Order: sequence, then C-alpha cells, then structure tokens
Amino acid sequence: MKKIIALILGGGQGKRLYPLTMYRCKPAVPIGGKYRLIDIPVSNCLRSGIKDIYVLTQFNSESLNNHINNTYRFDFFSRAFVRILAAEQTLTNTNWFQGTADSVKKNLFHLDLDGSEEILILAGDHLYDMDYMDLIHFHRKNKADFTVSVISAPEGEAKDLGILKLNKDSKITGFKEKPETLSSLKGYDFKLGKSSSGRLLPRKTYLASMGVYVFNVKALSKALEDDAVDFGREVIPGSIDKLKGYGYIFDGYWRDIGTIKSFYDASIDLASQVPSARPHAEL
Repeated sequence: MKKIIALILGGGQGKRLYPLTMYRCKPAVPIGGKYRLIDIPVSNCLRSGIKDIYVLTQFNSESLNNHINNTYRFDFFSRAFVRILAAEQTLTNTNWFQGTADSVKKNLFHLDLDGSEEILILAGDHLYDMDYMDLIHFHRKNKADFTVSVISAPEGEAKDLGILKLNKDSKITGFKEKPETLSSLKGYDFKLGKSSSGRLLPRKTYLASMGVYVFNVKALSKALEDDAVDFGREVIPGSIDKLKGYGYIFDGYWRDIGTIKSFYDASIDLASQVPSARPHAEL
C-alpha cells in the first residue's frame, strides 16, 4: 500500500474575508460555532484513513497554530499526526512563500520521501464532506500522474473558478483559470456527462477545480521543476502536456469560503436540516 501524505495549504491572507481575518488567517476563521475552517480538511483526512497530515502556514498563523496544537492530540499508540510546517527562511532561500505551489515545493524536503508516496494537496478554506479514498482509488485505477477533483458549475459561476476540459475517458485536455469571458470556454462545457459516482450531470455544465489534487510524488517533483508559484494559474495547466492528468467529478456539497457573503451562505447552509446538495462556487 502506497503511503499517502496530506498537505493542507493554510497560509492565505484572506483579504476578502476581512475583518474576520484581521487577527487570523483564513483557515483559522471560526465556522459552525466551535470549529475552524482548517477542521474540515483535517477531519476529512482522518475519516478517510489518512494519518500523515501537514499544515503549511505563513500569514497571521498564531491562532491557527494554537488551534492545531490544542485540538489534534493523538494517543501514544497512534501513528496519526497533524504537524505544522511554517514558512521559514533558509541559507538557500530567504523568501517567504510566493504562492500555493511555491509553499509545497519549499517543504517537500521536510517529508522524508522515498519516491513512492502519493501527495494529497488540499485548500484550508473550503467547506465540504469527502472521502478522499474515493479520489485516490480513481487516481490509481487510471494510473494517473495527477488527479484534480472537480465539481459541476453552471454558466453563471464559471468565470470565478478554474475550469477543466475532460475527454470521454476523464483525461484532462485543457484548463483555464478564472476565464475572462465565456467565449474562451468554447468546447469546455460538459454535456450530459456523469459524475465519478455515476450521477447524471445537468445538460450543460462546466467542470471547476475544487483545489483538491493528488500527485504521485515523482510527478509532483517534475511539475514543480519550473518557477511556477501557483497550482491553478501555472502548475495544473503546465502539467497537462507533460504528465498524465485526470479529473475526478465530485457530486457532493462544496463551497469556497473566500468572501463575507460566501461565509454567511455557508453558515446558513450549516443551520439547514438538509443543506443544498448542489455544489456552490465562491460569488
């Protein structure tokens, strides 16, 4: 069995969530009464049986660090851990993290890798319930170098997200990060397709990245060889031709909590007896 290592990106400043991020980073923002946004990917990992969890931090991180240290304490016999990897200056690099991909690249040497691992990369500011092993099994079944988890998004939300184009075998053939116009997405609409669980999708929809990626570690090293600093803008589109990438279509609830409005909407959804099953984009 391959070792799965989860890297949760927790260093974002979260300007659009101000003033909730006045004294803390986005993943440390409270949600659902007593939880923090970081608890969502961490709990998804633990329930999926993924026990090697690292949280990459940088901006306003004291609140997040304190929450993780006080919350995730495992018994002596458990091999599970949630460990913080803080931004640091070294003799070879004195810069702070420049983006999501840059933060991963600068921390790979901390993981003591042997080259056979699978690296699960997660955002720390999304609300969803997901068994990551379904994604991992899909990744392995297709013998992919990397797999992107995607949701269906209607036409009105496409310009706010990273949109993927898949062929009939779910292989990624195109990617556009927050396209300026819908005309640039010609051929990207997913007509009468099915999710990875077999559910029929709406007649005309787009497939948007959830910010959930799984990479074979050697493929990840190759994808990060260049000076790319962001997964959505550079690494994923730059890897389509040189690596074998697939799209896993998730059909559960998902919301990107990046603005005050999306935070409010997510809080209302949590108070609902049965939250909407339709995936939500950040508005």
